[in-house]
Order: sequence, then C-alpha cells, then structure tokens
Amino acid sequence: MDKDNSYGEDYKYIPATSVNSGYGVEVLPDIYCHTVQIVNICFVGNPETNDFVLIDAGMPKSADKIIAVTEDRFGKNSRPKAIILTHGHFDHVGAAVDLVEHWKIPVYAHKLELPFLTGQKSYPEPDPGVEGGAVAKMSPMFPNEPIDLGSSIKELPADGSVPDMPGWRWIHTPGHAPGHVSLYREEDRLLIAGDAFVTVKQDSLYKVMVQDREVHGPPRYFTTDWEQAKASVEKLEALKPAIAVTGHGEPMHDEELSEGLEELVRTFDQTAVPDFGRYVEGDE
Repeated sequence: MDKDNSYGEDYKYIPATSVNSGYGVEVLPDIYCHTVQIVNICFVGNPETNDFVLIDAGMPKSADKIIAVTEDRFGKNSRPKAIILTHGHFDHVGAAVDLVEHWKIPVYAHKLELPFLTGQKSYPEPDPGVEGGAVAKMSPMFPNEPIDLGSSIKELPADGSVPDMPGWRWIHTPGHAPGHVSLYREEDRLLIAGDAFVTVKQDSLYKVMVQDREVHGPPRYFTTDWEQAKASVEKLEALKPAIAVTGHGEPMHDEELSEGLEELVRTFDQTAVPDFGRYVEGDE
C-alpha cells in the first residue's frame, strides 16, 4: 500500500452477508453487477474489448475478491480504466486503496465527497437509534472515518460527463451523502443509482440476508438529509429508468421498477423517512 494512501483507523472486516454474496448477474452485455457481502459493485464495459470501468469498491478487506471477479470477467491481469464512486461510505470504498495500489488507476467522485476521500473529514456517525431493524442497530461498528486516496482521487467533470464512460452522465443525488451521484445512460435508460434508493430494505437484517426485493429509500442509519434524499429520488423517478442497478439489492427492470419508484415518491415521507432518529427533523 502506498504510504500516502490509507484507510481510516476504524476500517476492518465487517461480518455481514447476504444470500447473493459472491454472485453476479449480467444485466446487459456491458453491465455486470456483483455482490460483495451486502453491497454491489458494477462493471461497465464489454468483456470482449477489455475496455471497462468499475463502479464503487466494495466492503473493507474485499480487494482480492474484487480482483478475482474482474479477472474472471475480463481476463487475467485485466484492470479497469478507472473507478467511479457513487459516494464514499465505507461499503462503497472498502477496497479502494488496495485496488488503486494494485491497478494504478484514477478514482473519480463528486467534489463534495473529496474531503471524505482525502483524509480530511469523517462522515457523521451512523445512527443506531434510527427507526429500523438489526442492521441499523449494528451500525456503530461501521467505519465512518475518511480514507485517503491521495493524488489518485479526481473530481468528476463539471460538465456532467463520466470519464471512460461515453454516453453516460452523472447526476448529483445528495441526501444519503453530500456528494452522492447516480449514473445514467440515456440510450437505454439504464440507471446506476448507488444508495439514492435501493432495492432491498437495507435496515432489516432479515431482508438484507434473503435479499427480499422492493424499491426502498436510502439506508436510514447513514442518511443525514432527508429533504435532499427525497428530492434526489424524485429527480431519478422523473428519468423513467428502464433498468436500475442499486448499491444494495438486485437489479430491477421495467414495470416492477417504474411502479416501485412511483410508489416510493408518493409515500417517501411515510415509508423512507424514519419516524425518529438523530438526523430526523425535530429529533436532533
């Protein structure tokens, strides 16, 4: 590991998993979603050309698994052109430092996430007291200190383009994190939503383990601005995506996705926003 790049002192293996851990699904010929314990990474690019990027960087201590999955799909010693981060929470950057050291590639994120990726600023503490299930109760063990990617981290272009992903644009979808972004390809209305919304109720340990599928708001224990989170979901629903790959849960398509998103927008205040918690208005 480069001495200039480091994880936060609280980064450690998190013993949480789901039935989908270790499995992947080819959503489209150039879109491959793979589950690392409880979170998804996504490869964008055709295996036949070996020209691809990695979206997000999995759980702590998962670099070897991610490298193995990469080489299984794209060939021995293959490496992405870049890593694009939807945001910098521990389960999306858990292997980032090791992957950058191994692959020598740049990482891109929204400018508002950079303090959390350059060792400058910790995320707010997760809220174990938020309304939710056992995963929320486990959240004190989740890392929130910043990692430091040094000179490897770059700001996403201000024009909305995504490096090494022609035809895609990034959309600022804050709420779950200040610089959270989602990625959208107009051509086939494919959305990589990160944690702006998810397709499993991430606060419920049972639903996380069995991957019970439903469109749900962002994970409650790490979401600090519910007004922004709601606006982000409305922004994404307005795109009318045909396919969505999210940070947690299985990919969703067509009617199941559109109906689920419409329902989430309609009921966001009742179903997504917790009744109580550290970051709920009036419950500070």
